[in-house]
Amino acid sequence: MGLNALGIEYGTYVLVASIFLLLLTGQPLAWVTGLVALLFTFGWFGGNALPLVTSRIFGFITEYSLVAIPMFILMAALLDRSGIAKDLFNGMRILAGRLPGGVAIQTLIVAILMAAMSGVIGGEIVLLGILALPQMLRLGYDRDLSIGVVCAGGSLGTMMPPSIVLIIYGLVAGVSIADLFVAAITPALLLLACYIGYVLFRCLRNPELGPPISEKERAEESVGSALRALVAPIFIVVVVLGSIYGGIASITEAASLGVSSVLIISLLRGELNRRMLQDSLVHTLETCGMIIWIGIAAAVLVGVYNLMGGNRFVSAAILGLDAPPVVIVMVMMAILLVLGMFLDWIGIALLTLPIFVPIIRELGFDPIWFGILFAVNMQVSYLTPPFGPAAFYLKSVAPPDITLKHIYTALLPFIVLQLLVLGLLLFYPPLSTWML
Repeated sequence: MGLNALGIEYGTYVLVASIFLLLLTGQPLAWVTGLVALLFTFGWFGGNALPLVTSRIFGFITEYSLVAIPMFILMAALLDRSGIAKDLFNGMRILAGRLPGGVAIQTLIVAILMAAMSGVIGGEIVLLGILALPQMLRLGYDRDLSIGVVCAGGSLGTMMPPSIVLIIYGLVAGVSIADLFVAAITPALLLLACYIGYVLFRCLRNPELGPPISEKERAEESVGSALRALVAPIFIVVVVLGSIYGGIASITEAASLGVSSVLIISLLRGELNRRMLQDSLVHTLETCGMIIWIGIAAAVLVGVYNLMGGNRFVSAAILGLDAPPVVIVMVMMAILLVLGMFLDWIGIALLTLPIFVPIIRELGFDPIWFGILFAVNMQVSYLTPPFGPAAFYLKSVAPPDITLKHIYTALLPFIVLQLLVLGLLLFYPPLSTWML
């Protein structure tokens, strides 16, 4: 007797339970998802179902839009290993360090500029943890405030174009990635403004939480040198985003232009060498390998589940709720928030979006708007325990006395701010669609 004897309802419960139980064994998401996909493929459809697997794999790996992802990852890897980001941070410290909480504010501004240069998140948190966190702690900044700023600021890459989250969403949902980039700018800046507002509110009420830099440090560097440090990052941002919004290049071509810009600037600065290139390429291959394997496994699982009738089952269950359409979207957001506590965002996107996006269209909502909600939701997932990858990224470079408990406690106010922005975008869609 095959698995199809369970019926789609109980088959769905078994499938979901299998994924979570196997994840408890500590195996990577790609292997878990792939194993469950194969079990249900042959258990539901029999031994002749192999073409179902191969066709899904072929369809995923031949998607042209995926080419942009390794280019943006390579650009981030090159930025991490060059002195561009370090100079940017030092320059902004001179400009903003005179204010109470100024170094925290400039860390957030550096974070969004780095996000606009590469769109890769993990590297930003690690880099800010190396550059910004020790500076703030040395200046006497509140530990929790410093930790929260680094993790929340580094996670802005989920929202700020050229976000890889948005590229994956556009690929899976079949919508314009360029339109997603345009729609994401306002929400990304809104999140940044909320973070800055929170830091200012805390530090103006109690300047001891974020004391300004000393007169001696101000005198060490001129405003002119600080401004010169901004030239290279702003040039890279203009090349990448300007070429997209100006209609000069596609997303993939803009990613290539970004890599070329970083290579040329690193060469002019005398930083480009064989070791830097080798390390950047190895990092890119490792990261892309993870994404591709998760993508292949999720594509097979979703394809098989849809052939089982799973998409119709989930759609009927959600649309069958006796509730207004906005409440149905809230249920989807709640599901994504819960999944975000345990799964990587790539797996969440590839497993849920093929089912959720058709429902959004059937409800009459704009899938671009839903894409922005998804990106904000995934930013929340970067901070929320027990998975919360931002905490693990920072822990890898934080001082030994900072524990995961300290980090998660420090992130709570920023999670609340993210949820407030998510609610605002949910109930007032023009905030993300007015530029389209």
